[in-house]
Amino acid sequence: MDSVIVDIVQQLGLAGIAILMALENIFPPMPSEAIMGAAGLAVHHGRMNLWAVVVAGTLGTLVGNYFWFWIGDKWGYERLGPFIDRWGRWLTMEWEDVENASRFFRKHGHWVVFLLRTTPIMRTMISLPAGLAHMNWIKFSIFTAAGAALWNILLVVGTGWLVSAFPGATSIFAGVLIAIAALSILAYIWRLVTWKPRSRRD
Repeated sequence: MDSVIVDIVQQLGLAGIAILMALENIFPPMPSEAIMGAAGLAVHHGRMNLWAVVVAGTLGTLVGNYFWFWIGDKWGYERLGPFIDRWGRWLTMEWEDVENASRFFRKHGHWVVFLLRTTPIMRTMISLPAGLAHMNWIKFSIFTAAGAALWNILLVVGTGWLVSAFPGATSIFAGVLIAIAALSILAYIWRLVTWKPRSRRD
């Protein structure tokens, strides 16, 4: 199974990794753990270069985050509100989520853009309040790229370390990556089907 994943990643190439990582930050059910983990398998098997993969993943992440940053920066609260009201169901979020993220951003400052990029929590969401606060785009890009690069290195190198430390479990690990991707998609579908505004929740 791991060889199949490696073949797929190799066929996608660096451009494919960058595109997937960009989409991961725009569209909810695309987990970076599965994308960069699969790329990590390709690196481990000597089919791709570590730093080329990290750069591709980081550039894709930066583009995806800048998408939401640009919307927040250019649209502002007045235009973004109706957009969230209309499309919030598909994003499984509502305006209160944006306000909560904005309060978090204002409370903790610009460094949260870097720090949250190195965690699975609010990685993409923080780009929106950063844009709404009109954070300097150069600083935003630097913080985002630095955090994304660190996160991607951890995923790629961590994958290589795991399959080296437990060589007999390589196929199992490949199955875990597929399961993460599948569960992320199923979780998004579940949220989409069951989602309702807070005003309609019990």
